[in-house]
Amino acid sequence: MRDPVPLARFGGSSGGVIASDLRDVTDDPAALDSTGWWAVVAGFEGGSLCARFGDVRPAPAPRPRPGAWRGPAAGTWTSSLDRAAYTAGVRRVREHIAAGEVYQANLCRVLSAPLPDPAAADPDALTALLARGNPAPHAGTVRLPAHGVEIATASPELYLRRRGRTVESRPIKGTGRTAADLLEKDRAENVMIVDLVRNDLGRVCATGSVTVPELCAVEPHPGLVHLVSTVRGELAPGAGWAELLAHTFPPGSVTGAPKSSALRVIRALETTPRGPYCGGIGWVDADRGTGELAVGIRTFWIDRAAPGGPVLRFGTGAGITWGSDPEREWAETELKAARLLAVASGAHGPGAPVTGAAGTAGGTGRS
Repeated sequence: MRDPVPLARFGGSSGGVIASDLRDVTDDPAALDSTGWWAVVAGFEGGSLCARFGDVRPAPAPRPRPGAWRGPAAGTWTSSLDRAAYTAGVRRVREHIAAGEVYQANLCRVLSAPLPDPAAADPDALTALLARGNPAPHAGTVRLPAHGVEIATASPELYLRRRGRTVESRPIKGTGRTAADLLEKDRAENVMIVDLVRNDLGRVCATGSVTVPELCAVEPHPGLVHLVSTVRGELAPGAGWAELLAHTFPPGSVTGAPKSSALRVIRALETTPRGPYCGGIGWVDADRGTGELAVGIRTFWIDRAAPGGPVLRFGTGAGITWGSDPEREWAETELKAARLLAVASGAHGPGAPVTGAAGTAGGTGRS
């Protein structure tokens, strides 16, 4: 039987923290500017869970233990949008762009698979496998089973970092297997989202303080590369975490531009709520005035209330612009998912079958 004790863990293999001794849980982000160390999970559709822990200590990523994680069989993953539905959705987004309603929209799908032993499914054991098979700068676990939150994330993307009054975001837009795969479309997409993030931060930062110190840098990650930019500003007097989240959430890189129009498109085309996927996941140290929230991509979560029994879920998506090719965008969602699904299903390694290969997805709903 898995250990049900509440726990939060953040940081890569070279360092990090582990938190235990749960003291308080609230949905009010203003608490993040009070006292203590908090784990934060903000769902894409709204609502934040902030959990204050009393025991926080340095800790490396957990070591995998044989048999500690039993994931879904590789062939059992299904997708909320199959290949035909997803590519049709890409074409529909392009129609919205042609009509002048949006410039870009992020179209996502949620993958699900039944857990073979739900009672023993511990997201921290999955985090240990991800740390070895898909290391990420914003890796972590949030295990709060009494509150319906059981997450293992391998997010590569910084949503918000705060050091005192300085805030920073590092939006990712543009993905390829190698740097040679990146297109002009990827750079244009990145620049559009940088403008959006600048505007979002400008609503909560001091006038004239928002800058872009890095634009469209190529950043390698396991199995792929991304274009990453950095946007930085100084918080306006009186602004804190509540104001930051109110003016920047959901993250621009997983919505689109303009954000309000992109959200309407997303609601019309996506058939399943994203939940913690594409939300915000991370930690805040209110005593030191620091914190880091990642965009909740490359993230698994256990849904014990799913019809038919507990399942493991994972989201994947792509940013759609006028220059998007539907099949290429589908392939990008497959690329982002393949390595992580293989890790979760115990199929990652030399010679292992690639879960989520485009050739197996077809129109069946499989991914």
